[in-house]
Amino acid sequence: MSHHEHDAQHDAQHDARHGARHGARHGARHGAGGPRPDRPGDPTGGAGPAPSARPRRHVRRAVAATAVVTLACGALAGWLFWRAADGPAPGEDHRALPAARASDRTGAGTDGRTDDRPPGPARGAREGRLSGRIVVIDPGHNPGNFRHSTDINQLVDIGTNRKECDTTGTETEDGYTEAAFTRDVSQRLRTLLEKEGAKVVLTHEEGERAFGPCIDERARIGNTAKADAVISVHADGSAEGHRGFHVILPGKVTSGGADTTAIVGPSRQLGEHVVAAFARATGSGRANYLGSGTGLDVRTDLGGLNLSTVPKVFVECGNMQDSQDAALLANGDWRQKAALGIAEGLRAFLAP
Repeated sequence: MSHHEHDAQHDAQHDARHGARHGARHGARHGAGGPRPDRPGDPTGGAGPAPSARPRRHVRRAVAATAVVTLACGALAGWLFWRAADGPAPGEDHRALPAARASDRTGAGTDGRTDDRPPGPARGAREGRLSGRIVVIDPGHNPGNFRHSTDINQLVDIGTNRKECDTTGTETEDGYTEAAFTRDVSQRLRTLLEKEGAKVVLTHEEGERAFGPCIDERARIGNTAKADAVISVHADGSAEGHRGFHVILPGKVTSGGADTTAIVGPSRQLGEHVVAAFARATGSGRANYLGSGTGLDVRTDLGGLNLSTVPKVFVECGNMQDSQDAALLANGDWRQKAALGIAEGLRAFLAP
């Protein structure tokens, strides 16, 4: 019933039933749960004695309008509180109240951070993270070495003694060669590093030379480039059952033309970063046949390390003579993970 209809009916019936009717109507409109604020001491919720004089129409309308506004404001406030606490009702369009974005919250940036630290580099900025850095990648062996056995068997000085210029490397039972593996991973690694701004030098490009280079020349290429880091990519040729990867570090050598004193420490740091990142990226375990589970092996008999004057490590990505490791090494998707792992290790070393 509208407020105007209520007033007309109330006027027509007022003389006969004013007291009782007014109390009943007041109770129905305002509820019987307690006294009105402007009528203390009326425990019946409006059913007490009738007023001694009839109020004027405009006063009643003002009171009614005030009550309606008050009730409406109260209802609106309650509804807003309920929506904030419980969300939209079942079946209601949830898009009506979109969730706040992380960037809308106090102190939150576009990456969802809620503290005062500066945000990390954006994807585009990350591409220049290695800008100004020089990395030399040494793909182990050469596919042409098989055809140049006389050349690669020539001895060269490695500081501690003399060794063959190079070797053919190992292969899987299916004939997938270490030289093919190292070239593939090295190319993938170069792409990743160049994308981040590094200057990358390979010790030999595909089809560039018939064999080699020899191990002393490989070391010299990194030294001449004044590389910030050198990675020599390999795969091992151990026995069946010997699984996992490892990183070879230079030991201290101070004889002949070799002196690794200055690079032993930084090379270990590089190797530790590569081990951690390679394990994360590939899911492979550290070698179970050397290094006592550390994934690290220190050697003083490798010319490529002995003759280096810049931080350098060898990465033996797996064992080609183990059938399970061989299946991984022959898989292109896994080789991409291997390249990613090495790249992440380099990044951690060069741009911590």
